[in-house]
Amino acid sequence: MRTGPLYNRTKQFAVDTVGFAATCERSLVKDILIRQLVRSGTSVGANYRAAFRARSNAECIAKLGFVEEEADETIY
Repeated sequence: MRTGPLYNRTKQFAVDTVGFAATCERSLVKDILIRQLVRSGTSVGANYRAAFRARSNAECIAKLGFVEEEADETIY
């Protein structure tokens, strides 16, 4: 699966997250939070793509659970 609305949206989400992080002011605490934001924001798309390379339906569902967790962490 290389196309589709969620494939494109998760990629754009990662790009937007990195773009936002680049505009933030820097400080010791902010740098830590921004790094975590970028990690969780970019892993949404990575885990979404990995879900469709799963070897079974159960593995796919588990990986989609990671997508949901990372998206929730990014929102927080």
